[in-house]
Amino acid sequence: MIKQSRIFEVYELPERKKIFTRNLTPGKTYFSENIVMENNVEYREFDPRRSKLAAAIMNGCYNIFIRKNDVVLYLGASHGYTVSYVSDIVGKEGFVFALDSAPRVVRDLYFVAKYRNNIAPILADANNPNGYAQNVCLADIIFQDIAQRNQAEIFLKNAKLLLKENGYALIAVKARSVDVTKKPAIIFREIRAKLEKELTIVDFKTLEPYQIDHCMFICKNKR
Repeated sequence: MIKQSRIFEVYELPERKKIFTRNLTPGKTYFSENIVMENNVEYREFDPRRSKLAAAIMNGCYNIFIRKNDVVLYLGASHGYTVSYVSDIVGKEGFVFALDSAPRVVRDLYFVAKYRNNIAPILADANNPNGYAQNVCLADIIFQDIAQRNQAEIFLKNAKLLLKENGYALIAVKARSVDVTKKPAIIFREIRAKLEKELTIVDFKTLEPYQIDHCMFICKNKR
């Protein structure tokens, strides 16, 4: 039986170690995800091997701070896999600004957003938040999954400009994109030091075995 997990709007089959969200668009799926029907409710399985957010949850993250009705700025939206689950979590009254710099993946993301009125695809460079600040509102949550060398700097620039007072910000760090010559643990410590100068870190999880050489930092705005 599917049960509410300790994380709001995320459900689980504890004995099978699987997590789910309640499908915002019943009867419509996007990524060949597994569907479970229970008590006339449709749930979508959230695969930790396809999503850093799901991997963090599976590795014991106690709170992702994403709530129903939240506004989320998602940086590095790609084809929209994790974006679609964030869309489920925030619900019809929430909203996700889903940004990516690659026209091909934003085109794919459009077809997800076509059926989900709480997603707005944005083609833009996360390195330059001033370039799209006028097209978004301040976010309750910033989520970033960008595999670039300066991913921490990108994250902090966006948090400084677009995160609400007392808002939360999550960054999935890919160590090999920062420096292939250093061990991931060293990269993670260096990233932590940068983040702590401007944000309060409230949780940290490595993402193995689901995502190799990745970690997740969950931060709170100090303002």
